[in-house]
Amino acid sequence: MARRTSAPVLTFKAAAMRVRVPATSANLGPAFDCAGLALDWYDDLVAQVSDEPGIEVDMVGEGAEDLPRDGKHLVAKSMMAAFERMGEKPAGLSILTNNTIPHGRGMGSSSAAIVGGIVLARALVVGGDNLLPDAAALSLASELEGHPDNVAATLLGGFTLAWGMGADAQAVRLDVDRSIFPIVCIPAGAVATKKARGLLPETVTHADASFNAGRSALLTAAMCENPDLLMVATEDKLHQEQRSSAMKSSWALVQKLREAGHAAVISGAGSTVLVLATSNVSYEVAQIAGEKFETHAVGVGKQGAHVVPMSS
Repeated sequence: MARRTSAPVLTFKAAAMRVRVPATSANLGPAFDCAGLALDWYDDLVAQVSDEPGIEVDMVGEGAEDLPRDGKHLVAKSMMAAFERMGEKPAGLSILTNNTIPHGRGMGSSSAAIVGGIVLARALVVGGDNLLPDAAALSLASELEGHPDNVAATLLGGFTLAWGMGADAQAVRLDVDRSIFPIVCIPAGAVATKKARGLLPETVTHADASFNAGRSALLTAAMCENPDLLMVATEDKLHQEQRSSAMKSSWALVQKLREAGHAAVISGAGSTVLVLATSNVSYEVAQIAGEKFETHAVGVGKQGAHVVPMSS
């Protein structure tokens, strides 16, 4: 008797799909590994499934000369993980990435690749939104990234609070007060997240933990309804100064900006400095930052990773 072959689990779309995915800033001072903010700064990813086996990746922009152009690329790995989670991998993939998010600067470039890849895979499957809803996408993204703070903001947009690790990750999205105006100061030097994490002490004092718990709670109020509290709400005793040896210029700039009355923090693991302003003071911030930093007024990314028309 002939062996029965089962029909494919998934129906793949023939057309190419395009996803736009935001940069993010994590921690925002005290809320280490739980708070994230999407920024109005995006990578664009395009992919199409193929009957021909193999994965091809082409790139322009950040990392184009250094990143792998096969299945080892983080977007490709994330797409294949998402396909597998939905039930079936395609034979082949063709991927194009237009990268504008700086790499190794604490602006969520790896989270953009991971979440962008997951959302792109979902978009290439008929009924993908039902097979891999946002909660499942967040769980997978957190598994791939290792922690949920950046990926939550990348997926959901706005201001997010995340908890749990890996498959247990969950998050809520909150609207940012309209008067908050993010500004980033980006240095030339990168900082590896692994190196930055390696500088953290294994234990902290009860007093410092209590301090950050209070500031983290206050941060939510400051971000959502009372920006006048941002200076005090972004105070931190757990991670920024402890990692300052890996980004001396960035930490010095944070201190200068705060002395001048700006709510400045290290963005994620660094080395970018984020200012949570309540007006467009980018010129003043740029003057303080000097020529060693590129200063950009970026705004809040209200949308997380989302499908956009190929023609836009």
